[in-house]
Amino acid sequence: MKIAMLARNANLYSHKRLKEAAEQRGHSLHIINTLRCYMNIASRRPTIWYNGEKLPLYDAVIPRIGASVTFYGTAVLRQFEMMGVYPLNESVAIGRSRDKLRSLQLLARDGIGLPVTTFAHDPKQTDEVMRLAGDAPVVVKLLEGTQGIGVVLADTNRSAKSVIEAFRGAGVNILVQEFIKEAGGTDIRVLVVGGKVVASMKRTGAPEEFRSNLHRGGSAERAKISPEERLTAVRAAKSMGLNVCGVDMLRSNHGPVVMEVNSSPGLEGVEKATGIDVAGRIIEFMEKEAKPNKTKTRGKG
Repeated sequence: MKIAMLARNANLYSHKRLKEAAEQRGHSLHIINTLRCYMNIASRRPTIWYNGEKLPLYDAVIPRIGASVTFYGTAVLRQFEMMGVYPLNESVAIGRSRDKLRSLQLLARDGIGLPVTTFAHDPKQTDEVMRLAGDAPVVVKLLEGTQGIGVVLADTNRSAKSVIEAFRGAGVNILVQEFIKEAGGTDIRVLVVGGKVVASMKRTGAPEEFRSNLHRGGSAERAKISPEERLTAVRAAKSMGLNVCGVDMLRSNHGPVVMEVNSSPGLEGVEKATGIDVAGRIIEFMEKEAKPNKTKTRGKG
């Protein structure tokens, strides 16, 4: 196969591993800087140009689109889709997962366990939002935040109200969620490929840090997950329409609750913690599934 990868940094561990895994299996993989692509949106003749040359027709495309360039990145991916190129994850599915509010609404619609989550526009409704979330401690999240940035733990109702009113006063959209105290600063990251769990790890936050993100000094180890957790991860991936994703869950007293579904999960932490060749599993999935014009949405919606 001739594979394109949309990524801005070719030197990231995940990107190098995917390229290595593809080439080991006899495929060619070209890493293309997403922001250097430009498109000719012509009727029935969509093309993509890169560094002054028209890109050749690829068999498949792996989108590794950073959260900060979601809008442009998904536009480029839609162009690939309209050209009939098979996407590992479709543009519509990535858009769903990147919109935190929409993703939670879709998960809730499908009956998947979630922390109690509230959302409001008017800062005057702060008291009602707090009541719905179950009062402090609560977690206040920016809708646009990633890798634990823009996530605040408010220990008291007074501090929560101050944080909420400050964010809303600045015109920033936020979610307010119940704090799952029993999780103890740990979460479970489950890698789903093609509707199957291929690896799972437990992430633990740094001392005095409630966020377990590895980017914030957390640590990871291999995790054994329950059948309920396995099913929750697979259902969450299906709700988003993602072929490959990382599902982040907390272990609560009432079962697993999903915090986020990541459409471009990092591979370094999970491969080193588990010893599993996740990159190889992804390429194997593409070998079976990649066919021209196999995109469900063809860039629509």
